[in-house]
Amino acid sequence: MLYREVGQYHASYRTDTAIFPIRQDRVGMLVILAVAFIIVPVFGNSFLLDVVAIPFLIYALATIGLNLLTGYTGLLSLGTGGLMGIGAYTCYKLATWFPGVDIIVWILAGGVTAAAIGALFGVPSLRIKGFYLLVATLAAQFFLQWAFERVPWLYNNNVSGDIEVPTRTLLGLPVTGPNATPATRYEVTLCIVVVLTVLASHLVHSRVGRSWMAVRDMDIAAELIGIPLLPTKLLSFAVSSYISGVAGAMLVFLWYGSAEASVFSIDLSFTILFMTIIGGLGSLLGSFLGAALIHMLPIALRNVLPGIGLDLRPATVEHLNLMIVGALIIFFLVVEPLGLARLWQTIKQKLRVWPFPY
Repeated sequence: MLYREVGQYHASYRTDTAIFPIRQDRVGMLVILAVAFIIVPVFGNSFLLDVVAIPFLIYALATIGLNLLTGYTGLLSLGTGGLMGIGAYTCYKLATWFPGVDIIVWILAGGVTAAAIGALFGVPSLRIKGFYLLVATLAAQFFLQWAFERVPWLYNNNVSGDIEVPTRTLLGLPVTGPNATPATRYEVTLCIVVVLTVLASHLVHSRVGRSWMAVRDMDIAAELIGIPLLPTKLLSFAVSSYISGVAGAMLVFLWYGSAEASVFSIDLSFTILFMTIIGGLGSLLGSFLGAALIHMLPIALRNVLPGIGLDLRPATVEHLNLMIVGALIIFFLVVEPLGLARLWQTIKQKLRVWPFPY
């Protein structure tokens, strides 16, 4: 009854094509942002912020990056983990060279290097696609992971081979390092994710986003109507890699506190890909839903199973989590290829016409 657009009229094309054309959606988004910015950091404990909220936001941002490439442009990739590593190592080197510059600047700048390298590895996409492009990006992933392990210059010749995050402040508050509180790191992470999500949303609703979707639906037809394939695909690789690079820098500097090369392995690329598939290809909302499900599922299993009398070993819980995720991937690929985002759209449509049949 409450979710109706009756009486809400659009007097211009701009309002009709707005991201949230219905008033209830705008109010709901404002409520979600208010809860995220105010309620969660004030009343959330360190477990909620450090284990649930911060990694969820980082994974959601990385999933958005891959979704722009795979969901909106139709280009498959298994190099997300390596691109996230490029962002992290770039941020680490810049923070070491210029310690007086705000760390937020270097987190955002880390994505620039990732964008350049991502666009470089995207050059073959003009000639190959599908499985062959997937293999090419997989090769890029292995090459980048080898560089993270075998090039001591990247981690300043540390004996441990790890990235050690220094303490940096923003307006007098420690943002990174051991002195940074979970609430501060959460607020910074949330601000970056919200800003980049808004920019990505405007981008996919613009002429660039429509060009990406045209290439995804049929690249030959897109070229015939005047869309240049190589610049369009390279731009998609660059934007996707930039967002992934920023997510990788945040992963190390705002969550882990330190990291080794194995963090950015092929497992991370598969995890982001699974989040994209389950959440929904071609949907920014699906990126958040997929990240929430896959990241929070093992946390829920570890806390719920003992409560119902199933005291399983951690290794067993991990195997059970992999089985559930695998089953979900098969289910969504067969039953609902557009993922959780499509299910949410169906629920919203039913609410619009309830109690009448749909």
